[in-house]
Amino acid sequence: MPEGHTLHRLARLHQRRFVGAPVAVSSPQGRFASEAAAVDGQVMKRTSVWGKHLFHHYAGGSIVHVHLGLYGTFTEWQVPSGAGAVVLPEAVGQVRMRMVGADYGTDLRGPTVCEVIDEARVSDVVAKLGPDPLRSDADPSWAWARISKSRRPIGALLMDQTVIAGVGNVYRSELLFRHGIDPFRPGRDVSESEFDEAWTDLVALMKVGLRRGKIFVVRPEHDHGAPSYAPERPRTYVYRRAGEPCRVKGGPISTAVLEGRNVFWCPTCQS
Repeated sequence: MPEGHTLHRLARLHQRRFVGAPVAVSSPQGRFASEAAAVDGQVMKRTSVWGKHLFHHYAGGSIVHVHLGLYGTFTEWQVPSGAGAVVLPEAVGQVRMRMVGADYGTDLRGPTVCEVIDEARVSDVVAKLGPDPLRSDADPSWAWARISKSRRPIGALLMDQTVIAGVGNVYRSELLFRHGIDPFRPGRDVSESEFDEAWTDLVALMKVGLRRGKIFVVRPEHDHGAPSYAPERPRTYVYRRAGEPCRVKGGPISTAVLEGRNVFWCPTCQS
């Protein structure tokens, strides 16, 4: 599942390519056809993000709400130029929503959510979410209040979007490693200073992901040896490195299922 920095990058990209002009919106797949018609040809005013939720705000007051879920993805492409009628590329696969501007288009496939809502419903969505580390209005004290009173493992709380919005499995596992916190430690046993340091680090790491388009979590002094898996994957301390030696202490990385998701950690560094 894409993590929060990916949605913020998409919002910035769509802001540059579509905002301020009419956008042709359709649904080649057909599942979004009636809602696409409600915004087709309208001017996009702005984009916004909260956690893993992307919003396209149109001049008429309608808002397209997208949550990519596990399999959703946007494919970006350039509108063909030249004399005569413009022939758009054929939609390949199950394209839920196609957006076409003056110079660029994008196809959305496989989202968990793709719907047209209004501002009141946006408020309802946001009201259920915790602070987003990439938003300037994020209030970490709200998340700390939830964590400090919870018996749930901190590794589960970090993935709970009602506690902190935008954190996925990579940032969860890597952040806890970087701060030496066992993912199974109850939230109420995490000190406030530990939380403050982890939050500051999380904001910095996600800003790097937003700027560079990839997750970078390994400190230079620990970044040695060949990538642990496919080169397009991020280099990590623990994520997807079960059984491999810890980059710091050398012991094997462990993995287990925590509330339905695999978590990775170093038993030596995170004791």
